Amino acid sequence: MCGAPRDRSVFLGLLPWPERSTVSRALRTETVGGLVLLAAAVLALVWANSPWTAAYDTVRDVHFGVPTLGLDLSLGHWTSDGLLTVFFLVAGIELKRELVVGELRTPAAAALPVVAAVCGMAVPAALYAATAAAGGGSLKGWAVPMATDIAFALAVLAVLSTHLPSALRAFLLTLAVVDDLGAILVIAVFFTADLNLLALGGAVAGLVVFYLLQRLRVRGWWWYVPLGTVIWALMYNGGVHATVAGVAMGLILRTTRDPATKGRAAETASPGERTEHLMRPVSAGIAVPLFALFSAGVSISLPVLGEVLTRPEPLGVTLGLVLGKTLGIFAGTYLAARFTRAQLNPNLAWADVFALAVLAGIGFTVSLLIGELAFPAPVDAEHVKAAVLTGSLTAAALAAVLLNRRDRIYRRLYEAENLDQDGDGIPDIYQRTPGSAA
Repeated sequence: MCGAPRDRSVFLGLLPWPERSTVSRALRTETVGGLVLLAAAVLALVWANSPWTAAYDTVRDVHFGVPTLGLDLSLGHWTSDGLLTVFFLVAGIELKRELVVGELRTPAAAALPVVAAVCGMAVPAALYAATAAAGGGSLKGWAVPMATDIAFALAVLAVLSTHLPSALRAFLLTLAVVDDLGAILVIAVFFTADLNLLALGGAVAGLVVFYLLQRLRVRGWWWYVPLGTVIWALMYNGGVHATVAGVAMGLILRTTRDPATKGRAAETASPGERTEHLMRPVSAGIAVPLFALFSAGVSISLPVLGEVLTRPEPLGVTLGLVLGKTLGIFAGTYLAARFTRAQLNPNLAWADVFALAVLAGIGFTVSLLIGELAFPAPVDAEHVKAAVLTGSLTAAALAAVLLNRRDRIYRRLYEAENLDQDGDGIPDIYQRTPGSAA
């Protein structure tokens, strides 16, 4: 059998084999996408700080689309409102899977990652608000340091060649999924423009049709791609950020497989699984890197870096990512474990959770998006973007130091998890009897 039982009271213990397989596939794609994201961010910074900076602005600001449909957008807006919808579609599917068949399907299992993620959003927001208020700055950017960028974090791990056990990586992924939900709720509630109720009603009607097609088991991309495009366009014209449409459709997609029935074979993959398989590479390898290319291009100079550390808004963002995420996630995890029956995996230490919390301070993609929404003025946006870059790179550097100190232990656990002496494709640790499991 390939489903060795796991004591659910053990926090960061061995993942069940089916869940580990699903998480591993997702993380492999995100890791490759994260490396592309890093390359795109570096290219944006080099381009924006080169003699060809005017060309960067010209390309980013070029407009195209269908003006009669209210879709005459700049290239930068197409990447943030259009391509990032694919990113949030995948995030919605991930969240649906976690809620239905993953770690969040039962309150007991969900308690630790949800509490950690919520604290990891609340503390950075509060720290930003306190910093901005103390310096007489604007409170509009309170949500900027809330989110974790899973692709950027995994890219850092890939560069470091750190052998994190699958449970630590899965915990980081779950944190990022809950963060993404929090981010999209913040965008939908706090960054909504003047509502066009007719267009918004049309988007809701489109989502109802999308739901009915799923309930009726209608298959075929020719139904869903045109319908999804219409829903996205109506959501955009309705005054709600268009990426909300992606999350909504992701949550509607079915993530459970239909069993065999009379006249129909059992499903080998659910609609959510098929869509995620197709769209995750697009999200990780195209959508997010292109967004980074046209959002991360900020002027880096001593005056700009000086203002990151002296102006209350960028300073609040930097402190929120580096200190707020670390304190929030670590404290939330520790307290949730302290007041539940969960016990930390004896092969790990709370220092590992702390290092993971520091790594979660990398808030690149969603932080940049919220920063653009909170500070539409280019000058203010540039300082906030510089703060996001500064905070994320600082968190990455600190996490690299902390994780490398424990890599010998991670390597041992990683090798034990992946040992497959009989060569059947299933690690031996999943084929031991409960009495002989280590």
